[in-house]
Amino acid sequence: MPDIVSVIRHKRDGLELTGAEIDWVIRAFTHDIVADEQMAALAMAIWFRGMTRAETARWTTAMIDSGRRLDFTGLGLPTVDKHSTGGVGDKITLPLAPLVAACGAAVPQLSGRGLGYAGGTLDKLESIPGWRADLGTVEMAEILTDPAIGAVVCAPTEDLAPADRKLYALRDVTGTVESIPLIASSIMSKKIAEGAGALVLDVKVGSGAYMTELGEARELARTMVELGSDEGLPTVALITRMDTPLGRTAGNALEVREAVEVLAGGGPPDVVELTLALAREMLALAGIDGVDPAERLKDGSAMDRWRAMIAAQGGDPDAALPTAAYTETLRADSDGILTGLDAMAVGVAAWRLGAGRERQGQAVQAGAGVELHAKPGEAVRAGQVLATLHTDTPEKIPAALTTLQGGVRISAEASDGGAPAVPARPLVVERISG
Repeated sequence: MPDIVSVIRHKRDGLELTGAEIDWVIRAFTHDIVADEQMAALAMAIWFRGMTRAETARWTTAMIDSGRRLDFTGLGLPTVDKHSTGGVGDKITLPLAPLVAACGAAVPQLSGRGLGYAGGTLDKLESIPGWRADLGTVEMAEILTDPAIGAVVCAPTEDLAPADRKLYALRDVTGTVESIPLIASSIMSKKIAEGAGALVLDVKVGSGAYMTELGEARELARTMVELGSDEGLPTVALITRMDTPLGRTAGNALEVREAVEVLAGGGPPDVVELTLALAREMLALAGIDGVDPAERLKDGSAMDRWRAMIAAQGGDPDAALPTAAYTETLRADSDGILTGLDAMAVGVAAWRLGAGRERQGQAVQAGAGVELHAKPGEAVRAGQVLATLHTDTPEKIPAALTTLQGGVRISAEASDGGAPAVPARPLVVERISG
C-alpha cells in the first residue's frame, strides 16, 4: 500500500505517480487518513511539477469515484451542460439554460457560488425571491422531463465528487489554485459525475479571467476536452475574451435583470452573441439540428422556459428584484473615447461593494454591484456618468470607486474628429474539440 510521504516525494522529485498511488491518496484524503498539511504538500508539488495526461485523467477519475455519478440517460431527451471558468458580468448561464431547453435538449446545470471577484450563478439566482438552489436528484429529473421546462440550475449534491470539494477548499488557502491539472480535474470531475450526455466549456482569457494569457487558456481547454473524451463525454471548448466585462452589469440582481432582457429579445449585444454561440455548440453536441436558438429568443419560448424554471425552483419570476440602498456614480473626467474598461477592476469594485465574498459561506448583497453606462469604443463627455455603484454598505464605496477609476481609460478624439482606434477583437477567440 502506498504511503503519503512517499507519494509526496515522488511528485516533488518530478516522477509520474502511478494509478494505484493516485487512487489511494484521493481515497485516503477523502476519509481523513491523509492530513490536510500532507495533501497541501502534494498539491504544491503538483503545482511545481505538473501532471501528465495519464496522471490527470486518473486523478479526475479518482475524484469522481469518491462519490456517486448521476445518471440522466433514462430521461428520453438528449442532455447537455455548459461550464464557464468564470469572469466578470458572466451571466450567460441564466439565459442559456432555458434557451437550449426551448430548442429541445434537457439541461442539468449544476452551478456554484462566487468567491472573490468572479460572481457565482447561484448567488445571482438567489436574488430572486423564493428561488432555491438545493434540489434532490428526483426533483431535478422531474423538472428536466417537464415538457414546459427542461432545464434546471442548482447546487451539486454533497455526494458528488466530495474529494474535489475538500481539495478545492485546501487549494484555496494554500496558494495552489493556479495549477492547470488541478483546475481541469476539479472542473471535469464534477461535470462528468453530473451525468450529462455532452459538455460545452467556456474558457475565459484576459484580465478578468483566471487565465490571463492565451497559451494558458488553450492548455486548460485542451486538457479538459481530453479529460471529457477519455471518459466518453463529448466535450467542446470555446476560448472567449474577458478583458472587458460581459454586458453592462456586474452583480447579482443586476445581472438577473440583464439576463431577462436577453430572454425578452433585447440585452447587450455581447451577451446575446455569446449566449447564441454556446447554444449552437450545445445543440450540435446534443444532436439537435434545424433549430435556430436566435428564433427561440425572438418568439418568446426561451422566456417561457425561464419563467417555468424559476417557478419550479420556488422563485417568483414576476417579483421585484432587490435594489441596493445606496448608489454612487463614476463620471468621465474629460471628453474623448472610452478605450479601456478593465474587467478585473470592475469585478473587484463589485466585490468590494458586497456582490462577492472573501471566504466560503459569507453572505453577499443581492443588490450590490456595478452598472456600466459606457463600453469601450463609445464617445463620452466630461461629467458623463460612466458607471453607477450599488451597495447596502456606503462605507465600501470609496475603495470600490478608486478601484473602478483605475480601470477606465479615456483617449482624446483626433483633431479631425475621428476616434482613436479601439481594436475590434472577436469575442470567441478559438474553438477546441476532441
